[in-house]
Order: sequence, then structure tokens, then C-alpha cells
Amino acid sequence: MKLTIKKSKDKAAFTIVELLTVMSIVVILFSLLVPSLNMTRKYAKEVKQNVQFHSISAAIELFHDDFQGYPPSDPCDDYPAAMRLAEAMVGQDKLGFHPRSTFKPYDNDLYPLTLDPTVPADRDNLREREGLYLPLDGANVGTLMGLYGEGKFGVLGGGDPNGGIVLCDEYPRIRSSITGKRLGMPILYYKADVSKLTIKDKTTVDTNIYNHLDNQTLIDLELPWDLGKYHLIATSGLGTTPDLDPVDEDNFYDNIRDETIGKIGKPHKPDSYILISAGFDGVYGTRDDIYNFKD
Repeated sequence: MKLTIKKSKDKAAFTIVELLTVMSIVVILFSLLVPSLNMTRKYAKEVKQNVQFHSISAAIELFHDDFQGYPPSDPCDDYPAAMRLAEAMVGQDKLGFHPRSTFKPYDNDLYPLTLDPTVPADRDNLREREGLYLPLDGANVGTLMGLYGEGKFGVLGGGDPNGGIVLCDEYPRIRSSITGKRLGMPILYYKADVSKLTIKDKTTVDTNIYNHLDNQTLIDLELPWDLGKYHLIATSGLGTTPDLDPVDEDNFYDNIRDETIGKIGKPHKPDSYILISAGFDGVYGTRDDIYNFKD
């Protein structure tokens, strides 16, 4: 006797309910994964920024050893401290710092537009240079022309057609209008005035260890990717920030104050300098700013 097995012609398939269940699980997993990826990305960028700060700090200390002092950061409308730092690290023309520099904006005497090694004066100029305190491959050097575009950086650079150079942070937001390279925001530099004892706010600027005006002309520029919006520490009354918060220079002092010291208004790094990156959002004065005293 033969047994016959009847094969079903119906193929197994998912029901609508099963498909919806699987899709729901995928959506839930994806919604849990995306925030984690964003957090990981932000953390990686923060680590990279701190590494850059360590490189800049090492270069600043080499400068200090050679010249018995840190680069100046006195307030200057057309040559803020961020540009002075860049000059000290690589020179105004990225060919090395000139030891006779008095940190004037667009110093064509020491940093000519063209240098010809066959010309004795130019050859002597290059021989005088201290070289690069910060290697260019790790410096992330940009220009205000590249960041903001033509005519959008006011008097900054003191006549330099490119607006002067700055060291940019590790949060690239803008593609340079000159080179096409992606650039971060300028790294702000503030030198401590060790003759002063405390910090309070913008009304006590003459007695503050750090002066918020050292980079204020630069900070008062609009956001290069969102014209009409300003940094949180811009001059009061300029306009609105991306989060519609009121601008206030005193945020600078609030963010650098060392709260562990108590009632005395003492900043972090009261005897050296402060470096500031605008962080992931590219806006100075917000919570995600990166400082060289917060590793």
C-alpha cells in the first residue's frame, strides 16, 4: 500500500500584523540608536577638540620659552586676540612667526605679500623667522574671508584682503569660500593679566584678570551660516541668538569663573591663558563650548 503525501501549494507568508510588529520593533530600535550615535559623535569631536587644545598649548609654551611671555591679547578693534594667537603660532602668512613683530594687523613690512628667496632682503626675512610653533597639518588655519565671505568681516584684519588668519576648531560648519576646505569657528584666546586679582563682570573690566573685549570685535560678527543671528556673548542689543536668548557679555565671565574657590571671583587659569571653542553648535557662550581648563 502506497502512502501519498499531499503537498500544499500555499507558501508561508507574514501576516499584516506580523509585518507591522516587525516594523514597529525596527522603528523603536532605530529611535534608541540615533541618540546614542549622536552622543558618540559629539563625544568624539570633544575628544578631538581637546587634543587640538593640547597641541596649541604645547606650541604656546614653546613661544613662551623663546620670548619669556605669552602672545598678547589686548583689545583691538581690527586685530583681536584670536588673530594674534594665529600669528604667534604660524605667522601672518603661515611661513613662521617673525621675532620683530609687534602684533600689528596686516604687517606688510614683516610679512610681505610675496617673498622671493633670490632677493637678499626677503632671504634675510625668512632666515629671521622662528619657524612654525604649530605645524600646519594640525593647525586648521582659516581666514575670515573663507569663513564669512567678502565684505562680511568689517575692519577685522586691518586691511588684509583675506581678513586675517585664525586657528579654527574641530567642528567644521563652513566650507571656505577660498579653498573649499571645511572650517570650524575661530578659537578664542585670552591672556591673563596677572597684575589683577579677580573677575566680576563687564563693569569691572579694568580690574578683571581676563578681559571679554579681547575678542569682542570678532564675537560681534553674525553667525556665518545664519546671518542676522549672534553669539550669546555678543554685545548687548545687537540682535537675537539662534535660541532667541538675550545676548550678554557677562556670560563670558560666568563661564570662566572657578566656582570651587568660593565667594572670591577667581577665574580658571588665573596665571596663563584661556582657549575657547564654540563647540558643536558653533555659538560662543553656550553650554557646549569647549575650554582648555575642562579636560
